[in-house]
Amino acid sequence: MTHLNLKNKLIVLLILLIAGAIYGYTNKKLESEKDEYRTRTVDRGDIVQVISANGTVTPLELVNVGTQVSGTVSKIYVDFNDRVKTGQTLAELDPALLKAQLQQSEANLKSAQATLKNVISKVTRSRILLEKGFISNEALDEIEQQLDIAQAQVAISKANVERDRANLNYSVIRSPISGVVIARDINVGQTVAASFQTPILFQIARDLRQMQINISVAEADIGQIYTDQEISFTVDAFPEREFTAHVKQIRLNPAIQENVVTYNVVAMVINDDSTLLPGMTANVRFIVHQKNAALRVPNAALRYKPKNEIPASNLSPLARSRQPLLYRLENNAPIPINVITGITDGNFTEIISDDLTEGDEVIISDATSKKQNEASMSNFRFRMF
Repeated sequence: MTHLNLKNKLIVLLILLIAGAIYGYTNKKLESEKDEYRTRTVDRGDIVQVISANGTVTPLELVNVGTQVSGTVSKIYVDFNDRVKTGQTLAELDPALLKAQLQQSEANLKSAQATLKNVISKVTRSRILLEKGFISNEALDEIEQQLDIAQAQVAISKANVERDRANLNYSVIRSPISGVVIARDINVGQTVAASFQTPILFQIARDLRQMQINISVAEADIGQIYTDQEISFTVDAFPEREFTAHVKQIRLNPAIQENVVTYNVVAMVINDDSTLLPGMTANVRFIVHQKNAALRVPNAALRYKPKNEIPASNLSPLARSRQPLLYRLENNAPIPINVITGITDGNFTEIISDDLTEGDEVIISDATSKKQNEASMSNFRFRMF
């Protein structure tokens, strides 16, 4: 009797082990099928389609102050960041040579005026002598010709005096506008030569409370940019702060470099707190389209293709015509879904067709490929060490 009970217990134990093995195998198979794909849930959220570009913050008006005469810098009255007014003296050149040239021109003018006075007297006497018959008409003509030459010489001397007086005034460098000194490129004792190109001594910005951004936009994106469009941007100095600006002008002159065509877009920004400085690099975002609470899927779902992809010939004509496709996971199997897409922000794409609903699971990749990548990375790390 005892032997029979032990035998029954062994039979029951064996049945339990077999049942457990079958359950484990079945459950493992189901889990394997379930883990064959990586999925994401279709949800609703905000999508903002933007165009990214880079630009440079510059003053609204920047004036280069130079000199029209050559000389040695004798005095400088302003420095970097100084505020100046229109007509204010910025610097002076040594006026010694310019004064000497003016004095010489003034002396030449006096000499020409004395010569003219003498010739006028000769003409008056010659006309009296001609009336009395003591000289010929030819002699009078020669004297009157001398009068014309003397008058021309006086005019030339006056012009030289005006020129040299203006050059002397140019030795004093004055500000053409009211603003802030951005740059000073001279020092006392330095010689500046105004020959073929006017040397730049100072750079003055009119008003730094208003700035502009010169943005380089690719030709593929320029069609979505328009005047008065609002933009947002950041600068490296304040990465957590977002600034806003508005498009002022789209310049028609393209820049072509290595067959890449870009256009210069000018945007206006208010800088009341003087946070933005000239020369800062702006990371610009043009907001092209924006949708709130849009039905969306990850972009990876639109790029996914299953291993055994259904041939296009097996799809319905409607499915072939409405692209792109994505794959919804149903009963652990990929089901092709034809969709109509809207805007995208680079991470998510709007779905505007009725073939997907919120909560659906869409496939973004094969789990096996992920495991293979992880295994290869592990082997790589093992080889490295």
